[in-house]
Amino acid sequence: MNVVRTTGLTKRYGPLAALAGVDLELAGNTIHGLLGRNGAGKTTLMRILTGQGFETSGTVEVFGQHPYENADVLSRVCFIKESQHYPEKFRVKHALRAASLLYPNWDDRYAAELLADFAVPVGHLLSKLSRGQLSAVGVTIGLASRAPLTLFDEPYLGLDAVARQLFYDRLLADYTENPRTIVLSTHLIDEVSALIEHVVLLDRGQVLIDADAESLRGEAIAVTGPADAVERFAAGYQELHRERIGGSLRVTLTGAPDRPEPGLDFEPVSLQQLVVRTTQRNGGPIAAGKETR
Repeated sequence: MNVVRTTGLTKRYGPLAALAGVDLELAGNTIHGLLGRNGAGKTTLMRILTGQGFETSGTVEVFGQHPYENADVLSRVCFIKESQHYPEKFRVKHALRAASLLYPNWDDRYAAELLADFAVPVGHLLSKLSRGQLSAVGVTIGLASRAPLTLFDEPYLGLDAVARQLFYDRLLADYTENPRTIVLSTHLIDEVSALIEHVVLLDRGQVLIDADAESLRGEAIAVTGPADAVERFAAGYQELHRERIGGSLRVTLTGAPDRPEPGLDFEPVSLQQLVVRTTQRNGGPIAAGKETR
């Protein structure tokens, strides 16, 4: 069953279209990767799916209903973001208590285990925690909620590499025991590529990739060699990127066979590189910065 379905979903802020006709289906009990550079529309999409915003036009369904001000839908949705805000006097234990009241599937014991793993003291004021500890609280709530639809919008950026790996391990183990629909919005694509089962790539408010992750892993190859030989081989295939180094040429292609060819070197392209090259082909780089739409 599809947990999320959008058709022609558009969100405008004055003349700016943060989302421009997004058609999307997210299957249940699947880990989805929602990818794209800053300003691509990822946060806007997640805010609409979680009832924190509404569309300008088009349709959106979560569990078969519109999510905005819909208690039945929102009780089954958990949205954890990097800039999570809590009341000023809240301690960690208060955030957990509030979460236990919000999410019917909440697991107190699991939440305590996670906080112990991340070495976060439950009695501390949230305002006194480090960025990494706040991130740990966020991912703890997201995992322990066991919400049928759980969305993580980069909340683990504050974690160090060891803590992020702990999060990925815990997520996979708990997902295996308690299947649900999880959406990971992240720039750390190489780190999560082994977790992701389905990929959605947004750019400039439009869907560039909507595909099974396994099929994408063999979608592109990089071919390097003398420029004339590479040009002959690349003819007829879709080119995502090229770079010249003296008389050599390196091209990234989709749909090309990975077969031995005299004088040419073939390399697999990671999911992260496929995302980067596909995005560049769609319009080149934009200024870096935090996504606010």
